[in-house]
Parts: sequence; C-alpha cells; structure tokens
Amino acid sequence: MLRDPSTYGELKLEETGAVNPENGRQYPWKHGFLAFLEEEDAEGSNKKYLELYNRIARFYRLSNKAYFALKFGGERSYRAQFLSSLELRDGQRVLETSVGSGDNFPYLRAKAELYGLDISSGMLKQAVCNVKRWKLQAHLFQGTAERLPFRDNSFDCVYHVGGINYFSDPLAAVLEMIRVAKPGTRLMIADETEKLVKGTYGKVPVVKGYFQQGEEMPGMLGLIPPNMLEIEYKEVCKGLMYCITFRKP
Repeated sequence: MLRDPSTYGELKLEETGAVNPENGRQYPWKHGFLAFLEEEDAEGSNKKYLELYNRIARFYRLSNKAYFALKFGGERSYRAQFLSSLELRDGQRVLETSVGSGDNFPYLRAKAELYGLDISSGMLKQAVCNVKRWKLQAHLFQGTAERLPFRDNSFDCVYHVGGINYFSDPLAAVLEMIRVAKPGTRLMIADETEKLVKGTYGKVPVVKGYFQQGEEMPGMLGLIPPNMLEIEYKEVCKGLMYCITFRKP
C-alpha cells in the first residue's frame, strides 16, 4: 500500500527502507519510522512548525497532560470530545495525520491497525517510545500531509487532530485524506479555534513567536469539497477546538 509521495509510484519495502523500482529513489528507516522527508527540504509554514515541534518534542506530552488535567479533568475527557466522532471497528486500518507523539492511539475505541504520519522527527521519536511503552503496534512515517505515501482507498478511518491550521497547504492535506480513505469512510478533522490560539498559544513564551499576531487561520469548513456527504462542524473542549466530520461518497 506504500506509494512514493513524489510520483505515487509503487514502492518496494526492504530492510533498509522503501525503494522506488522505477527511479531508484530510497526512503530510509530512521529511529523506528520510515522517512519520506528530508527536513531541510521543508518549506513555508511546514518548515516553521517542524522546527517548533522538534524543539518542544521532549516535554510536549508531559505539559499537555498537566494542561488537560487542569482544564478538562484529564486527558481521556479531553480526547473523547473529538475521538468519539470516529467510526472504527476492531481490525480496521486507521490513519492519523499529524500523529505527533501518538497520544490519541491509546484512546481509540477499537483494536485497529494503527498508522501515523508527522512532519517532525522529534515528535515521531517520542511516538516510537510511547507506543512501545503502551504495548501497541503502530506503523509510523515522516512526511507531509499534503503528499501522503499511501495508495488510494487504503484506510477504513482517517483523521487529523491539531496542526492543519498552519500547514503550508491545508486544502491539499484535506484532499489527500480523502484520497487515501475508502469510499464510505467518515473522516474527522479537529484543530484549535482562534480562541485557543490567541488566548493561550499567543501568551506562552516558548511558542508565542510562532503564532504571529494577525496571522489568519484558514476557514477549514470551506475547504471540504462540496461533494462530500454528512458535513458537520461543531466546537468542543469549551470552544477551544473545532471538530469537522464528513463522509467520502
């Protein structure tokens, strides 16, 4: 099911990584994940936020757990407000784009075949350690959500939590999620509202320089293709997150 994200040609998986038989291009295993991106090649907003998440990766999970405990009464309560929108059954194949350190995986309601992609090597290193500690199995990849390294119609469930607001090309990321989802799949996109970005991120010393005053957030609901079915938008987590769901025809 792996595809070369630059050509969408088939890949051959080997011990050292994935190889495109047509042009010989290789994508290596690094630290427990398959790397489809050289970080120096990242551009635009993707480069900016890749640098941010590499910088904060080591303390990201711990700081989030403390925040969720204070704000929402715990991590499970926080994540359930958007993960409950997923349709997922045991044995199905699920993809999370912007998987970060893998923190949503333990809270999925089914024993699924887990796949996760993120642009940040720092976050993926944490994800590799976390899934081992949680005794989960997950296939992890480094790449951009705008060019997913998977064939069409591969996943029973596709979702995204956090990050798409500041992708270099959020529309391309939405279209890629749709491309790799099987027909009939319900997709979910959740991210921060302006209330959270301006009220919290804009005040935290470590990250506030990355969330500039006046930087516009995309109207994500308007990026969902009109031919999608059952399009719904709601705000959750005390208005700090939005959750968009829709079904691929």
